[in-house]
Amino acid sequence: MMHARSDLYLISMAARELGMHPQTLRKYERLGLVRPTRTIGSMRVYSGEELERLRVIKHLVDELGINLAGVQRLLTIADSVERLRTLAREERQDRRRQLFQELDRLSEMLGL
Repeated sequence: MMHARSDLYLISMAARELGMHPQTLRKYERLGLVRPTRTIGSMRVYSGEELERLRVIKHLVDELGINLAGVQRLLTIADSVERLRTLAREERQDRRRQLFQELDRLSEMLGL
């Protein structure tokens, strides 16, 4: 059943939309791959953005054969790249310092 806003999905609707089992979505949450919000009654609610993230995870696992540890690493790197993009758009000196710190973290994650 769809939640009150069209961009929010309860776990059953999200699972159906993605062609995944609800238990798989719970597992991905336990691993920290997604972080659905909770209703007052503790029901999981997924945003459109989280559904897109789940589509990426499904693609990485099902089509590219990447294991969940690899998926976690790739998503961490993707999150870091997104932070870098945000920092790179800003001209302030303190943001540049943060940009270089993020680059150092990214290099460390990649073992460089």
